Amino acid sequence: MKKFFLLSALFVALTGYSQIHIGAKAGANLSKLDGQAFDDKFEFGYQLGGFVYFNLTDFVGVQGEVLFNQTNTKVSDDYRDVFDNAFKKNKTLNYVSVPVLLRLNSEGLITILAGPQFSFLANNDDSFVKNGKKLFKKTDFSAVAGAEINIRPLTIYARYVWGFSDISDFGNKANSEQFQAGLSLRLF
Repeated sequence: MKKFFLLSALFVALTGYSQIHIGAKAGANLSKLDGQAFDDKFEFGYQLGGFVYFNLTDFVGVQGEVLFNQTNTKVSDDYRDVFDNAFKKNKTLNYVSVPVLLRLNSEGLITILAGPQFSFLANNDDSFVKNGKKLFKKTDFSAVAGAEINIRPLTIYARYVWGFSDISDFGNKANSEQFQAGLSLRLF
């Protein structure tokens, strides 16, 4: 019981400090896997999660997020004959993504964000016929850049995510690309 009260007091003290902000976010993903084995069209997905950011000054801050990202893609028609429809063409990859972003003009109307993102494949236990750990690697490393329009407590954001890691475990190399847009709500 003492630990609960101590943790609660610490949480209230940290969130009461005006430099730390916590919130929730939701949005849409337009994603594709850039590789020979995959269709090169962007597919619709979604993202949900939360964020915390700390302002070092009114201009510079650091933001960490934990997001559930859905990436949808299709296996290219060129590979249909090779696999003879052994598995579905449509693939849904669910990632838990952790971006760590530098915030410029942190408390202004428009904020610029950039930084690295590390993602873990959440549905890597599906069978080969579905998504399959034999088809996709468990992690993805990316760079994120974007902007926010701040209408406190709401924020409208848009960003682009470049995947550096090869996430394909079959065929040729494949990198992820995403356009993300959505709304966030600053709770504290």
